[in-house]
Amino acid sequence: RAFVKKTKGGRVVKVVREHYLRDDIYVGCELASPELRGPDPSAHVLSPAADAYVVIDTNVALHQLDLLSHAAVTDVVVLGVVLEECRARSRQSYERLRALCKDPAKRFFVFANEHHRDTYVKALSGESPNDRNDRAIRVATKFYGRAIPGKRIVLLTNDRGNRAKAAEEGIDAMSAKAFAREKARDGSAPELLDVRAKKTSSTLTAKNDSGKGGAMFEEHLGASQIAAGIKAGTLHQGALRTSRFSPWEGVVGCDAVGADILLSGRSALNRAMDGDVVAVRLLPEEQWKKPGTRIGGGGGGGASLAPRTADDAAAAAAAPAARADGVVPTGEVVGIVRRSWRERGYAASIDDATNATQTHAVRLLAIPVDRRLPKIRIQTRQASALLDQRIVVVIDDWPIDSPHPRGHYVKSLGPLGDADAETDAVLLEADVDDRLFAPAVHACVPPLPWAFDERAHLGAQPHREDLRSLRVCSVDPPGCRDIDDALSCRVLVDDDDGAETGQLELGVHIADVTSFLRPNTAMDAEARKRGTTTYLVQRRLDMLPKPLTEDICSLRGGVERLAFSVFFRFDAKTCLPVPGVSPRFTKSAIKSSAALTYQEAQELMDDETDESPLTRDLRRVLNINRCARALRKRRVDAGALTLASPEVRFELDASTQDPLDVAMYVTREANQMVEEMMLLANVAAAEAILKAFPSHALLRRHPTPAPRMFDPLLKACAAVGVDIDASSSKTLADSLDAARRPGDPYFNTLLRIVATRCMSQAVYCVSGAHSVNDRVHYGLAAPLYTHFTSPIRRYADVVVHRLLNAALGLERPDASLQDGDALKATAENINSRHRNSQSAGRASVELHTHIFFKKNKAETDARVIRVRANGIIVFVPKFGIEAPVLFDE
Repeated sequence: RAFVKKTKGGRVVKVVREHYLRDDIYVGCELASPELRGPDPSAHVLSPAADAYVVIDTNVALHQLDLLSHAAVTDVVVLGVVLEECRARSRQSYERLRALCKDPAKRFFVFANEHHRDTYVKALSGESPNDRNDRAIRVATKFYGRAIPGKRIVLLTNDRGNRAKAAEEGIDAMSAKAFAREKARDGSAPELLDVRAKKTSSTLTAKNDSGKGGAMFEEHLGASQIAAGIKAGTLHQGALRTSRFSPWEGVVGCDAVGADILLSGRSALNRAMDGDVVAVRLLPEEQWKKPGTRIGGGGGGGASLAPRTADDAAAAAAAPAARADGVVPTGEVVGIVRRSWRERGYAASIDDATNATQTHAVRLLAIPVDRRLPKIRIQTRQASALLDQRIVVVIDDWPIDSPHPRGHYVKSLGPLGDADAETDAVLLEADVDDRLFAPAVHACVPPLPWAFDERAHLGAQPHREDLRSLRVCSVDPPGCRDIDDALSCRVLVDDDDGAETGQLELGVHIADVTSFLRPNTAMDAEARKRGTTTYLVQRRLDMLPKPLTEDICSLRGGVERLAFSVFFRFDAKTCLPVPGVSPRFTKSAIKSSAALTYQEAQELMDDETDESPLTRDLRRVLNINRCARALRKRRVDAGALTLASPEVRFELDASTQDPLDVAMYVTREANQMVEEMMLLANVAAAEAILKAFPSHALLRRHPTPAPRMFDPLLKACAAVGVDIDASSSKTLADSLDAARRPGDPYFNTLLRIVATRCMSQAVYCVSGAHSVNDRVHYGLAAPLYTHFTSPIRRYADVVVHRLLNAALGLERPDASLQDGDALKATAENINSRHRNSQSAGRASVELHTHIFFKKNKAETDARVIRVRANGIIVFVPKFGIEAPVLFDE
């Protein structure tokens, strides 16, 4: 195809676009003729025993993925035109479809119809792209009928017009509903009728916003009306954040108003849900309201054991700015700019108030475990079987005449209250991937047993220092097997006379993961996607395969391992870094003398009676603690905050994994010692990579909170007669240190928990995207910070290690490290995955706390942290539980 166009510079140029067609693209089936089946048997994806082969159109690919994912749906032909249209319209749907195509058990075959001589079609004059693509799908379906004679070829499409044209052309076409019914009739998969999405977005606007029937909501404005309103300043756009305890109240941030806009009640929310990007109309000031003070209203039913997973650190400070009378800017949703409905679905349970004893198809209400979401109306033929199950539902639409969104049942996770089922619900809600690593990922891992090779790792790598004789030890929680870091400390002596110089050399040694995790490999792509390791109470979901995390890279005691070391010169008297001496980074080989727990390290530091040679050497290493104390004091003096979050420890039954005991996690001075050394190494890494890559360094910034974000803390403190100055991190730190209540040792910790929740989370960023002042870490009072010390469990640290490799001249930087957009995308994904991982970890703790108290009773003190109209929010310090307590009406 050739045409001419005029460039921006005014020149007229001829443009030629070529589209190559072939006749050696095979159909993926051994039943086809030799020229169409191809010579490679491994490419024969479609089973010859299948009753039929199904060709899907784009609408089905986008909106019926739950049906396509069902085990009963196999032997599907995915056309190239369908894949490309999915990629353009929904990246999430495209990725799910690609995953199905890669699953050998599903037998989904990708046929490049746009490049086969017999299936490529040109657009006709006046033909729309959609009509052209539909015609291409029909042409490819007919081609399959000719290529595999005697086999039933079915076109699956919900488009009536497309089915009608297919019938005229002699194609066997059916809707998803008819397909599911056929499967139900033959008994192979009766549940497909439940799994099928009942509506698709292409049919919603015309049908559900028509204003006919008993409308319960106002119609949503169209995209052009919303754009015009925003341009005129009569509408405001933003992401909706609903209350933790009710889906019927939320706020939308608005810079034009200078405050968040309150949305209160079903009508005002107008079918918007948490996370939706909405268009809001500000109501006249005389209609402004006070924020609601009631708990409850939507999902999160009382039978639920799966706790909320949403991170509410910022939400705690998201209340709109109020006038003196408590009234805040109030508005109403007039349109949806972008839905946030999750294709993976929502964990829920059947409303036990619903009559679910019928055996035919009935409509039920599903209660999401997330209290921010409304109940979801589903239709199922399995009502009685699902009553006591934790299930997954997907939202299909929210008609104008329905009080609830409509959706469909996807699958059951297991019985309500079952630890495995509820853990699956936690992972679903947090969007944490718990799939096994693919064979291609495992193929990147060196075979076990792996051993240090002096010739390969020292002789062939002259830059790597041999530190195996240096006394090194690690300090971690009990049971830790993925050991990222180890410490060393030695007294420096004069080279000439052997006299002590009055200086110490402190070493932080980090697992050299990037020597095994190479760029542009399947393992690297998977690690980048996962972003972090997720720690649940009863298991760990690794970012990297276990042979790497627990053996090859883990700095275990008594074995030789590769490390990335950084050394600091300290004054033995002041216990602070020697001025003018920069940290020194080097690749190394180490042999850890011991893998200590925090308790063991603390006992070594406290008890000097054990004089065995190893113990004496380890105690010298742990002299680092004197320096750690001095570093901590220096940080606090600079304004670093000592924050708190409720952390609990579980004792689990070895066979059942049920919790036997639960208590708040005890932090020792040994914990603080390790923390200070990791902070020191991370700051040094940040400075090194920023110096080498001023615009492409991966940093971790903690934004300075806006003053009003501390309102919840200030109000809570005022209610108990405590003065807090939050004007700077230093004044806040001093105020928190001074806030003590005689006879209540936990009072100060509770204030620090509330203070922590007033702040937004620290995030990863690319240095070139932020000014010097925006790169600071508020909580640490550090002008620069990054993560270097945990590459086994965090992909951010992997990126930093690669940047350091390049900065030291050890390797050329990978292209992804020099591409600002690619690095920014990596940072955004890591931020998202980190939030999800933290959320899942907290939810797992809450879940196991609930399970523990199902079998055990305890009477203990609680602290009221918020008062509502119909109840209170309490925190139980001993067990780290926070929950609403409703008053009897």
